[in-house]
Order: sequence, then C-alpha cells, then structure tokens
Amino acid sequence: MNFENILVAVENGIGQITINRPTKLNALNIATIQELHNALESLDGNEEVRTIIITGEGEKAFVAGADISEFANFSVEEGAQLAAQGQELLFDFVENLKTPTIAAVNGFALGGGLELAMACHFRIASDNAKMGLPEVSLGVIPGYGGTQRLPQLIGKGRAMEMIMTAGMISAEEAFRAGLVNHVVPQAELLTFTKSLAQRIMKNSPTAISKAIKAINANFKEGVNGYETEIRNFGKCFGTEDFKEGTTAFLEKRKAEFTGK
Repeated sequence: MNFENILVAVENGIGQITINRPTKLNALNIATIQELHNALESLDGNEEVRTIIITGEGEKAFVAGADISEFANFSVEEGAQLAAQGQELLFDFVENLKTPTIAAVNGFALGGGLELAMACHFRIASDNAKMGLPEVSLGVIPGYGGTQRLPQLIGKGRAMEMIMTAGMISAEEAFRAGLVNHVVPQAELLTFTKSLAQRIMKNSPTAISKAIKAINANFKEGVNGYETEIRNFGKCFGTEDFKEGTTAFLEKRKAEFTGK
C-alpha cells in the first residue's frame, strides 16, 4: 500500500504510522485522514501486529492541526459534513480499534492533532510537546471529538478553560491533568513507547480487544458499560488465549498467546 502523507512500518509486532508532512507541521488534510484510515484498517487486520504507534515526522510537531486552507470557504452544511466524515473515518475509528493504539506526541499537538492523540487509547509525550484546542480563535469549535474527549480525560472545568482560552499547555501540565500518561525526553520518546508496546504484547490480544470495548462502552451514551463488561468477560472463556493463559499460570510458565 503506497501513501503520500504517511509512513508505515511493521517491526517485531509493532505497527508504526508516522505522519509525514513536516513542511506543514504534519497538519491533517483530507487526504491524510483517508490514508490514516486505510493504514490503520490494514494494521488492525494484520494478526502479526499487536500494538500500533502513531507519531509525527520531525521534532517540531505530532500534528499541528487541520489544514485550514481546505475548509476556509465551506458552508454550514459542508462544515458539518467535514466533521462527521472525519470522525467516522479516523477519530471514532481509532478509538474503536481492537489493536492497542498509542500516540507518541513529539511536539505540537494542536486542534485535530490533539483530537487524534485523544482518540488513541493512551498518550506518551516528549518533554517539548505542547497541546491545545485553539479552534475558537478561528471562530469555530473542535469538530473531531475534542469537546467530548477532552472533558472525559481531564474533567469539565479544565476542558472548558482550555477550549475557551484557546491556550496551549506543556507536556508536564498535560501529565498533571491526566491528558498524557508519561513525559520523556524527546530522544527517548519512541524507545519508551515501544517498550510499553512490548509489555502490552506479552498479554492476550483477544482479552485486550475486549477490554478496549468494555472501557469505551462507559463513555457511550445509551450503552451500559457493566453489561458490555459482563458480555465480553464471558466471551473470553471461549478463547484459546484463556485456555493458554490459565494453563500456563497453573504450569508456572509464560503464556504464549495466539490472539484466538
């Protein structure tokens, strides 16, 4: 699969997607969103890939926002369609992947960039990262899930302040607020993120995918997360991974999970 705006690599069970538009600070345009969708769909369907990492090319930006030139003249209907299409193709898509997906935030994560990082299952930031949702300074609001996921992650009051002021916060502030799980020196960002990915890969892929569904269910309107947990807990008992995990425990050896 050939891409113009992203780089995709698979090594030792880790799929890495690098958004590769450094001259545009890796800004998300419509073509990049489609390419990310295609790459993520392919990696999620690849049984050899146990974890996915998304990052940006260069040292300045993860993704510095959306490509404003693409929608500056949109009508009301076109604006709504842009948000709906983007959420379906990428942001909701990432959140619901069965493969654990980590954002390695290596610089500016603004607007759609922070929304993409928040859609990932969790985030690691380099110590020079800066994050924000500055859309109101352009006369618009976050449209790729930012008004929903930011309060879920850091609380309503802090999210209100960030969005209303259009301000940026540092990596350390993001860590204290719960927006990122770890802050590491930039030179160590990918090494650290891959080490976490390898720890995840030691565990059952089927159990992890069901845990993702159950956790996500807690944040979906009209869905009872406890019922989702009960249903997926039961399904685990019918998997080869469950038999292997329990047998390995009783035999005092490391489990060899197949994801089946």
